[in-house]
Amino acid sequence: MTDKTDFKKTCDAYQARRGQFRIVDVPDMRYLMIDGHGDPNTAPAFATAVEALYPVAYKLKFASKRDLGRDYVVPPLEGLWWAEDMAAFTTSRDKSLWNWTLLLMIPDWIDEAMVDTAVEQAGTKNRPARLADIRLETLSEGRCVQTLHVGSFDDEAAVLAHLHDEFIPAQGLRMTGKHHEIYLSDFRRVAPEKQRTILRQPVLADAGAPAAEKSE
Repeated sequence: MTDKTDFKKTCDAYQARRGQFRIVDVPDMRYLMIDGHGDPNTAPAFATAVEALYPVAYKLKFASKRDLGRDYVVPPLEGLWWAEDMAAFTTSRDKSLWNWTLLLMIPDWIDEAMVDTAVEQAGTKNRPARLADIRLETLSEGRCVQTLHVGSFDDEAAVLAHLHDEFIPAQGLRMTGKHHEIYLSDFRRVAPEKQRTILRQPVLADAGAPAAEKSE
């Protein structure tokens, strides 16, 4: 019987605790990606992006188990979020200004040919509207700060403000890259107050300030 890898349990980058900001070095990771813009609650492109990613991810999982003898749990949905003014996330919460990239991580033993085949197979029946928009790309984030948020997405603002304006500067760091969220709960099925989301921010050492040490 094939062991099933669960990256939420085996990958350090998926570990976070509520109420604790943790500095972690995230390895390069490969993702299925799809881009969009606008309020995730109302923008049709958001729902159709989710609908395109999952069929491909499951085709890859089944192919990996069948052809390579390596089974795994499909990793959680993730998202990169940014805006011209990041206050749109912490102050105004104007979701119409948000840009995003939805992500599903794929294991390093899956090659590009397998991804191409999975995309083709996902389009044979009930072809997702945004299937052609999916791409395979490596995300290199490096040093990051992350924490676990439990509750509604609309309650993230205070946590992010603390992270951006207090914790990161106090560690001699500055923000770089894009705000990253990892949805440990399926937000389509879990009540908002019970949703578990890792909030991650890539950082660099601030010029003239001592570099922060990685927390254990």
